[in-house]
Amino acid sequence: MAKAKIKRKYSGIGGQAVIEGVMMRNNDKYAVAVRKPDKEIEVKVTDCKNIVNKKVTRIPFVRGVFNFVDSLVIGLKTLMFSASFYEEEEVKPTKTDKAMEKVFKDKATDVVMYITMALSIVFAIALFMILPYFISNLLKDVIESDTLMAVIEGVIRISIFIGYVLLITLMDDIKRLFQYHGAEHKCINCIERGKVLNVTNVRKSSKQHKRCGTSFLLIVMIVSIIFFIFIRTPNPWLRVLLRVALLPVVAGVSYELIRLAGRFDNPVVNILSAPGMLLQKLTTREPDDEMIEVAIKSVEAVFDWKEYLHKHGYISKEEYASLKAKEDFEFVEADK
Repeated sequence: MAKAKIKRKYSGIGGQAVIEGVMMRNNDKYAVAVRKPDKEIEVKVTDCKNIVNKKVTRIPFVRGVFNFVDSLVIGLKTLMFSASFYEEEEVKPTKTDKAMEKVFKDKATDVVMYITMALSIVFAIALFMILPYFISNLLKDVIESDTLMAVIEGVIRISIFIGYVLLITLMDDIKRLFQYHGAEHKCINCIERGKVLNVTNVRKSSKQHKRCGTSFLLIVMIVSIIFFIFIRTPNPWLRVLLRVALLPVVAGVSYELIRLAGRFDNPVVNILSAPGMLLQKLTTREPDDEMIEVAIKSVEAVFDWKEYLHKHGYISKEEYASLKAKEDFEFVEADK
């Protein structure tokens, strides 16, 4: 008799890949696990500090914007933390560094981080939002339909994004980053499919997940096509300004869609998630066992997966007690 397919249960955990490591977030805490040059695993757990009141982050469509910015801040912090283990040599402070430290004192690092984040956002908007508009605008004398022009602009935007991803995959460091990205997804899939979290089970799990940031970015680009259709002003610079102004709205709607995809597992949601899952084949790679171990350490620092499996009926009370008695995941037997 065929074994029934295990239905996915939403766990609420999510994360990202960092340099030689994985960050995992659960509610008000996030953990970064990094494989240091000496092969030991460093784990750091931090409390999340929301940029706005928690009540705001519960408002549909509004919460997506703040959660996105919050994720960017945490993502940049964890990347800087992981990079600190791989600085080849001590760099002498420049005049700019000294000036920043003099003005902002112990806040200098945070200020630099926020400036870096702001510049990254400006670059992303210019590359993926403004540039596609001006490229598509070259066809304005040939195509009269504003709707068709918005669709063409969207196709160009998605093409630039895919081309950008393909380009960075040529870098060895990015390939390893994508392996850790795969390890992050595999751990979450392993848990949400009701499997004991160990290297063997994680290795068997999928490296694609519906709540992935890659899928979110693709949804943003698709949703933007729909919104930009309604921008009908003849002034090209006003068109650009309105596109930028609508980005928070687009991000808010896209967040609700990716959240819906992560919470439900049915044919309709799976079809809608298919493009993002397909794109993840470019941004995730199969990790090795050492990478999986790092990802597991990150999960265990902020999430009680044993309690989760017991709560959702994946394991019995006896199995739960047995798992709790074992301190190291390496000694847990894999599922047959």
